[in-house]
Amino acid sequence: MSTLAHTMMTAARSADSGLAGPGELDRYPYAEAPVTERLGAPSWDGSDPELGRVGRRAAGSRGRGLHGQLVQQLGQMIVSGDLGADRPLVPEEIGQRFEVSRTVVRESLRVLEAKGLVSARPNVGTRVRPVSDWNLLDPDIIEWRAFGPQRDNQRRELSELRWTIEPLAARLAAGHGREDVQQRLSDMVEIMSHAMGQGDALTFSRADAEFHSLLIQVAGNRMLEHLSGIVSSALQVSGGPVTGCDRPTDASLGHHARIVDALAAGDGGAAEAAMRQLLIVHPEVERVVPAPREH
Repeated sequence: MSTLAHTMMTAARSADSGLAGPGELDRYPYAEAPVTERLGAPSWDGSDPELGRVGRRAAGSRGRGLHGQLVQQLGQMIVSGDLGADRPLVPEEIGQRFEVSRTVVRESLRVLEAKGLVSARPNVGTRVRPVSDWNLLDPDIIEWRAFGPQRDNQRRELSELRWTIEPLAARLAAGHGREDVQQRLSDMVEIMSHAMGQGDALTFSRADAEFHSLLIQVAGNRMLEHLSGIVSSALQVSGGPVTGCDRPTDASLGHHARIVDALAAGDGGAAEAAMRQLLIVHPEVERVVPAPREH
């Protein structure tokens, strides 16, 4: 096994146990260890009973400390519909209910505003915005939707979007014969193969996520590169349509390897075809990724 594979598997095991891993761990942020849940389930009762329905839905937050946890809690409540559109958010009330400072509330609302979830206006205050205003490509919003009432729609939409993005990225990447990228992609296939043999699903998923992210980044299209975070988010969301990326098998590894071989040969058509085979949804699931519509 290569040094890279050994380092990655060690890092994965450290992350799974909640311990800080050696050097490389920060390069694989796909599975996060739980953080201490300082913010309990909100108890916003009285005139606002719907604010008390949300529980501790997530084990962690992309942020750090109270600020990250408050963003997570409020974001989930908005996306799940517990805080409906045009709902006023009073900073003082939020601070009291979650037992956090005014600064934490203010910074958290700014983050949510940047995601399009809330808007702050003079003499109006902060209010929840309608779904049409949300940044639906934001990784946090993707995650919150995927584990909320809209989970089925979110996972279907992600699968359809990947079906559109990744075959094109594979075709374009075949025109960029960078040896360092070829080697990195080969390393990811090797890591996935070894992880599958060891029954190490965490390492497999991390290597798979890096494989797909790297492929998009090397396609030479800045707009596609901007969408690489969507693919990473899709790979983190479990329970959706089962594709070759969701189920570690010899067939899945074979499709990944064929993509690498096609890139090395500069064969865009073969790379695109192998990616489409990888993304085909297994027949035993009800929802499938539809073929492009004919016009």
